Amino acid sequence: MAGDELTYAGAGVDIEAANRAVKLLAEHIRSTRRPGVVGDIGGFGGLFRLPLGQYREPVLVAGTDGVGTKLRLAFALDIHDTIGIDAVAMCVNDILVQGAEPLFFLDYLAVGKLVPEQVAAIVSGVAAGCREAGCALLGGETAEMPGFYPPGEYDLAGFAVGVVEAAKIIDGSTIVPGDQIIGLPSSGLHSNGYSLARKALLEEAGFSLDRYFPELGRTLGEELLTPTKIYVKEVLPLLRRFPVKGLAHITGGGLVENIPRILPPGCRARIRCSSWQVPPIFQLIRRAGRISAAEMHRVFNMGIGLVIIADPAAAEEIRASFSGSPPPVIGEIVAGERAVELVEGE
Repeated sequence: MAGDELTYAGAGVDIEAANRAVKLLAEHIRSTRRPGVVGDIGGFGGLFRLPLGQYREPVLVAGTDGVGTKLRLAFALDIHDTIGIDAVAMCVNDILVQGAEPLFFLDYLAVGKLVPEQVAAIVSGVAAGCREAGCALLGGETAEMPGFYPPGEYDLAGFAVGVVEAAKIIDGSTIVPGDQIIGLPSSGLHSNGYSLARKALLEEAGFSLDRYFPELGRTLGEELLTPTKIYVKEVLPLLRRFPVKGLAHITGGGLVENIPRILPPGCRARIRCSSWQVPPIFQLIRRAGRISAAEMHRVFNMGIGLVIIADPAAAEEIRASFSGSPPPVIGEIVAGERAVELVEGE
């Protein structure tokens, strides 16, 4: 005897919930609209008209990234309206360091069970990140994948496209010994090193996410879920005013692995570890996990989220252009093998 008729909803995919989620997302998406966007949401692809009149030889710069195991904190705390900022930040910061202005962003969200309100919260964070970066949320995909992700869990990735004048691409090729390295502060861990951080803080030390730490000024969960800083509005104006030779986004691998990616042969970065104040969260992780200083610098940003390399005169002008306290000079370029040398106590 035949059983009940199968439906897509019965298999775990709710089309009606997906349609309701799209309606909840519409205003978040429209809030990111910028010049160049063609049409409205709902098409099979997002349309964007390049600002060709502003460039003699425009070059598109694209980047993609995810949020990694920081998502575990969002699941544990049931807070989903900031993690989208991280997805945007990781992508737009990567294309920014090549001199590109972010134009548009697309997100990919895969869920075990589609809950429209949760999806709307996640995408509200994506939209907030796009507004901060000045780029349009041009499109995306929400995939309901029952049996693939546990209930309440999801994965999030993003894709950013920007544009830069060919003659103004920043690739580090003009860096020479004597140039200075300026460090822009991070907002915390950003979106890197969370597997080690969770192991140290939650498993080894047994801290709870709702525990308040005076040195942090907030709970551990609040600290760890702090969104990645977006540097676009801070750095793009500098590129128009000053001769910046190199930029590096300090992500997984820390200063040690990211700075060499932009160094030409014969140049070595000497970083003075005492030249900036390392935020308390990194000290807490190090103590909790009994982690060596070398490993900490290889995994985390240690409080520096982006570096600028310029000649000494330009570096001084760049620092003076910041309101409030100028960002520190954290090191200099010296002759040697393409690598980073960490110097303590200078």
